[in-house]
Amino acid sequence: MKTKLLRADEPEAVAEAADLLRHGHLVVFPTDTLYGVGADAFNEAAVDRLYQAKQRDLAKGIPILLADVADLDRVVAEVTAEAGWLIERFWPGPLTLVLPKSDRLPANLSPNEGVAVRIPDHEIARQVIRAAGGAVATSSANVSGRPPARTVQEAMVALAGVVAAVLDGGPAERGVASTVLDCTVRPPRLLRAGPVDIDGQD
Repeated sequence: MKTKLLRADEPEAVAEAADLLRHGHLVVFPTDTLYGVGADAFNEAAVDRLYQAKQRDLAKGIPILLADVADLDRVVAEVTAEAGWLIERFWPGPLTLVLPKSDRLPANLSPNEGVAVRIPDHEIARQVIRAAGGAVATSSANVSGRPPARTVQEAMVALAGVVAAVLDGGPAERGVASTVLDCTVRPPRLLRAGPVDIDGQD
């Protein structure tokens, strides 16, 4: 497969990236943390391709990026009071929450009853996600076990030939992965430290 390089500042680039996602292809795009490689969150075959492209262990679920809070009820079954407060305080931003998974999602998206979700604080990412239907299964743009891509050049080195397109939106703003908090347990449990300090409420 030849990977097409799209520039986010060119007319129709975002629409083309979103159209590829809607048709089951994999697309790399920038976020506020790192570059991510995405697939239609409701397309089981596309999610399978995402695991294959990353050589990712099937026991590790794929997070979902949303464009808007209004799309949350499409992918999760419940939002706890704690999660609601965190969403209001930290979204959009680099905080991923694990919430009870909606039964509308394909089973291969995660191996358990939870799904990781966030809204990135990145306008290009949200434009792509919104145009693609509002929910994109997204993992860091790299082969599992290797450094995540912070630039379009790193993303191309990692995934050229296995994704349909890479959308160039400049270097990732933070260059580090999001904080991950499991809200399926009480109290919520920190799974991965990152830019958001829950205790300090940064």
